[in-house]
Amino acid sequence: MLHNAAQTYQSNQVTTATPAELTLMLYNGAIKFIKQAKNAIHANEVAKAHEYCLKVQSILYELIATLNTEVPISQDFEKMYDYMLRRMIEANMRKDVAILTEVEDFFVQFRDTWKEAMVLAKNHG
Repeated sequence: MLHNAAQTYQSNQVTTATPAELTLMLYNGAIKFIKQAKNAIHANEVAKAHEYCLKVQSILYELIATLNTEVPISQDFEKMYDYMLRRMIEANMRKDVAILTEVEDFFVQFRDTWKEAMVLAKNHG
């Protein structure tokens, strides 16, 4: 029962979120899945690590697909997301925690900057 309520809440959060909030959720999700992948690698649970890496890759595909190409900086984002995606594929193939940490650090920077931008936009909007 509680699990269903949590799923409903999460679903409502996603359907009522602004595009900015959705991007933040994607960043947070990627960070969470990378942590889980690293834990799975440390526990020698290769299949779980693979599953979590695929989730991060899916998030990167979504981030790339939803970029607003009319905004010049989106090309820079696309290059970074593409780099992170290639690194995730490599990390998944090698089960390499160091590469996962590298990608995680990028996601943390993106997330923190994004949160800051959302606050600035709210205060000046």
